[in-house]
Amino acid sequence: VQLQASGGGLVQAGGSLRLSCATSGISISRNGMGWYRQAPGKQRERVAIIVAGGGTNYADSVKGRFTISRDNAKNTVHLQMSSLKPEDTAVYYCNNFPISWSWGQGTQVTVSS
Repeated sequence: VQLQASGGGLVQAGGSLRLSCATSGISISRNGMGWYRQAPGKQRERVAIIVAGGGTNYADSVKGRFTISRDNAKNTVHLQMSSLKPEDTAVYYCNNFPISWSWGQGTQVTVSS
């Protein structure tokens, strides 16, 4: 399984970004999928998950600001991020949920104040 996150960048506080995760080597349709992030000096944390049936769950810190979605036909998962805060600065990764795949390349999100 290969995972490739993209869409990160530098944005001012209050701005928006849309992350995408392209997967290959497996169909994601039967898998829960998630977005995770790791800030400098901190452990990787779960941001949002979407199960095979479409149900979602969010970390309290992003609830109401982030939206996870999936396109099974394109084997892609997205994370729409709005009202970004400096504390959202991190490298963002996608993976399945529960995690059983190797981590792919993340995408850097930097939010300036």
